[in-house]
Order: sequence, then C-alpha cells, then structure tokens
Amino acid sequence: MQNTLTKQRKQNQRQLAQSDHDPAQPLLHQRAPEIQDYDAVTAELPLGLSAEARKEMVRHLNQILADTMTLRDLYKKSHWQVSGPTFYQLHLLYDKHFGEQAELVDEIAERIQILGGISIAMAHDVAETTSIGRPPRGREEVPVQISRLLEAHGALIKETRCSARRAVELEDDGTNDLLVSDVLRTNEMQVWFLSEHLVDTPLVQAK
Repeated sequence: MQNTLTKQRKQNQRQLAQSDHDPAQPLLHQRAPEIQDYDAVTAELPLGLSAEARKEMVRHLNQILADTMTLRDLYKKSHWQVSGPTFYQLHLLYDKHFGEQAELVDEIAERIQILGGISIAMAHDVAETTSIGRPPRGREEVPVQISRLLEAHGALIKETRCSARRAVELEDDGTNDLLVSDVLRTNEMQVWFLSEHLVDTPLVQAK
C-alpha cells in the first residue's frame, strides 16, 4: 500500500510540475489509495496494549458505534413523527436523547481512533453492520415507537456489557471506562425515561 501511495504522490507532483499551475488555485479532484485499511490497526502505539488486543476492541467498538448511530437516528425519526396527546413532552425527550446519543457517537469513534483503528462512518456501512432492526418509513403509534426504541437500547446494552467485560480481560481500562461510565449509563438512564411512558400501557411488539 505504501509503495502505491508513494508512486501516486510522485505522479501528482510530476503532473503539477509539468503544468502551468496557478499557485492560488486549489488542487481539486485529488485521488490516492487509502493510507490505512478499515480492518487494520496501527502496528505500534505506546498505549501498553498489544496490536491484537487493540484490534479486538476496535471490532467491538465499531459494532457499538454502528448500533449507537442507528439508535441516534431512530430517535430523530421518532422526534419528527411522534403524534398524539403526549406529543410535546415526547418531541422534546426524543430530541434530548438524540443529542446524548450523538455525543456518544463522537466519543466511541474517537476511542477507536485512539486505539489505532478506523471508525465506521458512512450510512451504508452502518446499515450493513448494525444489529438493530430497520423501522418502517411511515409513522407509528407512540407505544410502538417507544417499544422499538427500548428494543434497540436492549441490544446495545447487551453488546456494551459484553465488550466492557472483554476490555477488562484485555486490560484496556480506557475502553472499559468509556463503555461503563458513558455508553452503559447513558443508555440505562434513557431506558428508564422511556419505559415509564409505557406504565399501564401494553407493550406492542415492533414488527
């Protein structure tokens, strides 16, 4: 990969030298090979963790990241489409939870990069990776919205607990702290706020 990248850079430099280039003109449409594969981690980092341990935790974190991004967007969908007598409070609550999930997305992605990995980023990659089911495009009743959100939280919390335990085994204290202190506790709190809206209301299974 490095040899290909070096050749591409030299070719770009030759083309630039041979052209009547205006130094004030931005160099548009530049292309080059990737500098790091998605599944790779930086070989050596002074983090006290082996490359194998970091690679395993990056894999766990990318799954959690994909699920968190999906849950974040599910909250925004619910925020836009909620209706009925509880519209006002749920409209605000969904947006608050959306913002908290968005913060987690950034924290998880940055942790992946700290470990020398590559964080999942694009919507089509997230859709292929997430374990959370895709909702219909149309509007659903409030109990179904909340049920769907709770099921998504449940899947995410289960994966987070499993990954946190593995981080302890690999002595990756930074990742464990992120997963327990931020991801897990945020999701548990949101589950509490959502589930209280279903008291005395049948839990409708999302299809």
